[in-house]
Amino acid sequence: MIGKRLSRRISGSPPSSGPQRALIVASFVSRVGNGLFNAASVLYFTLVVHLPAAQVGIGLTVAGLVGLAAGIPAGNLADRYGPRTVWLASVTVQAAAMTAFVFIHDWVTFTLVATLDRLAATASGAAGGALIARAGGPRPAAFRARLRTFVNLGVVLGTLGAAVAVSVGTREAYTMLILANAASFAGAALVALRGVPAYRPLPRPPEHHRRAVLSDRPYLSFVALYGAMGLQYQTVSLLLPVWLSAQTDAPRWTVAAVYAVNSGVCVLLQSRIGSRVETPRQGGRALRVAGLLFLVSCPLMALTADVPVWMAPLLAVLAVALHSLGEVWESSGGFALGFGLAPDHAQGQYQGLFGLGFDAGQALAPLVLTTAVLGLGHGGWLLLGVFFAALGAAGPPVAAWAERTRRPPLPVPPPRPDGSAQLPLPDSA
Repeated sequence: MIGKRLSRRISGSPPSSGPQRALIVASFVSRVGNGLFNAASVLYFTLVVHLPAAQVGIGLTVAGLVGLAAGIPAGNLADRYGPRTVWLASVTVQAAAMTAFVFIHDWVTFTLVATLDRLAATASGAAGGALIARAGGPRPAAFRARLRTFVNLGVVLGTLGAAVAVSVGTREAYTMLILANAASFAGAALVALRGVPAYRPLPRPPEHHRRAVLSDRPYLSFVALYGAMGLQYQTVSLLLPVWLSAQTDAPRWTVAAVYAVNSGVCVLLQSRIGSRVETPRQGGRALRVAGLLFLVSCPLMALTADVPVWMAPLLAVLAVALHSLGEVWESSGGFALGFGLAPDHAQGQYQGLFGLGFDAGQALAPLVLTTAVLGLGHGGWLLLGVFFAALGAAGPPVAAWAERTRRPPLPVPPPRPDGSAQLPLPDSA
């Protein structure tokens, strides 16, 4: 009941179908756990396990790079055996890997467990994308936007819980955080097992193969564009906090205010804007709008170093509000293109590549942002805004190119009551 009322209040839309509600609850539960763990993980590894910070960074980098390899293979498995089966398996592995973090004592074990966790997380993302496409019905992008609202809300709540444990600072407190995250994965799996149908694979055309997405040049171009535009996420979470601390005398609470504004804008507006961006053409235009908003927000962030101390927090909040609005448009455009350009029978494979491109961009973001932007100062911020605007301007032509190359989808009859797909009748029937 709480989830249904909250969904109505945020999105203004009628209640979701049963599978959609189950996925929303499962995602919310798992992201509360993510918020608990992610906000305190580095402190746990350095202060409790006593690993040097440099070793933690190397281990996480190795895990992140190896984890990218699971995307497309897991997506193929989801297309072949059904997305729920693969998603449940990957989430179960995540729960086990998270539990194993409690028992690590050295860098090698830490790196192995972290790598297993990232492989499972990547597989979960690919299969989860295919699951969202099936549960979303004719409007998967709108459903994904609504889902992101609850994902953001779950992370915020989890982060608040982590702050309590970090303030306690004992090994037992950190252990509770890790086990709570493991339990959140198990809880999400149980919710999906009970509430999401075991969708059967859709019929595939004869020319389908396991690497079909790698020959889809328009989709590859979109993924590259979206991965590069994804640098905007760490502009708020990494670049701006470093800039505020190094170049301004703004109060320390300014960083917390920035995070709060970013989360608040995304929670309040993601569903509203996402429900208006569903087709690839609309997705391309949304990326253009996002690029223009980033073009304004990035120079405003740079100007926080040139205003009086009392004005810096106000200017930072204004810049982040505009940037967060651009984030909502950018993510909505990405959902519309990511789902709308993928063939129904290969959503897992395509979502696997989509996630791989995004994760690769996030892996490169710290190096690009800290060296190029911070190294150039104000000019770097301006170039970053121009870079985002140029990527956004490429959105509509890439979307139009991709739409011209799509083939009409195979007619798929409505699913049976148990969620399984019926095979289409032959033309002679």
